[in-house]
Amino acid sequence: MLGVFSKLFHRLLDRIDAGLVAGSLAARLPDGRDRLLGGRVPGPAAVVDLRSWRALLRLATGGSAGWYVAWSKGEWSSPDPTVLFELFMRNRVTLGGTARSGGVIRALRRVANSRRRNSRVGARRNIEFHYDLGNDFYRVWLDPSLTYSSALFAEPVSDAESLEAAQATKIDAILDRLAVAPGARVLEIGCGWGAFAEAAARRGLTVDAITLSAEQELAVQERIARAGLSDVTVSRIDYRDITGEYDAVASIEMVEAVGQEYWPAYLAAVARALKPGGRAALQYITIDDAIFPAYAENVDFIQRYIFPGGMLLSESRFRALAEAEGLEWQDNYTFGLHYAETLRRWRETFDAAVAGGRLPAKFDRSFIHLWRYYLMYCEGGFRGGGIDVAHVTLVKSPPSRLRV
Repeated sequence: MLGVFSKLFHRLLDRIDAGLVAGSLAARLPDGRDRLLGGRVPGPAAVVDLRSWRALLRLATGGSAGWYVAWSKGEWSSPDPTVLFELFMRNRVTLGGTARSGGVIRALRRVANSRRRNSRVGARRNIEFHYDLGNDFYRVWLDPSLTYSSALFAEPVSDAESLEAAQATKIDAILDRLAVAPGARVLEIGCGWGAFAEAAARRGLTVDAITLSAEQELAVQERIARAGLSDVTVSRIDYRDITGEYDAVASIEMVEAVGQEYWPAYLAAVARALKPGGRAALQYITIDDAIFPAYAENVDFIQRYIFPGGMLLSESRFRALAEAEGLEWQDNYTFGLHYAETLRRWRETFDAAVAGGRLPAKFDRSFIHLWRYYLMYCEGGFRGGGIDVAHVTLVKSPPSRLRV
């Protein structure tokens, strides 16, 4: 029986080898042998120590979520997992379904994930799962502005530019896209800890900020009070329940938490909130359209352990829905490697906080390992090019140009 399983595992390694058209994977196998996979074309050079054949079994049956379980149990290790994630993402098309769950496990996970859909009740529960870990937790590893989204660095990216400065640049870029004068009313859908709302108020704008997180609502209220600003209102409101009309709408990395089923509702809310001719500025994360169908059919590591109910965007699908709502898609700009740099800096700060004993005591070793893995996993994805971050301006068509 052991021999049968050994043959199956080596067949899986053969599939990985064939799928690695760029880069290489130097693997130490559980039987003590070494094997080089790929290596035919330059690219990321990853190293992995497979301590148990179970790691490959979990990868084959559980995809990226199973691969995390194997890592958490010590069944594989790497001197730099980020490079391994970059390698797999760089070869995302040619690897095909090699690293995706299948069969009964995929079916069971899809059923379980369907219970985490972003209905009004489910959305609040999912946001609490991630964002209500506590403001004290996020303060120890985010930059001082408490901005939890990709920064926008000057080119070329340099350590001379602080993360806080690059986050301010990003917020200014979003504000510039809105093209509104002081006194304008702006809606922010998904306000985080208030960095955008504060910056907008300092430009003389009146801001209605919404969130589903109780922790964030409190933090924004305290932040605006400390800043001595009076033109910001923060509320715990679902985007589907927005009323009123605004000169502009901003939404920074919120739509990924909505889920594909609710993209039409989200875009309808944006269109409904905008005055004719008004502009919405979005920052959003995409996954390569070439692998979106396979991605959407699975429950990956992020959806299983980090962002329940989440879904990265297929830009082509999302754009079509926006245009159907009378929202013209303008001035799209991508900057994925800036997110990789943001994640690297978050991880370094997170590691320093752990080493210094500054994380709240309720977070045990298991959680710390999970969070570090999450930061490495995402960084590798952006470096591999399969996921990207972008800005876009959506302009609401005048009534005469809306579809009948």
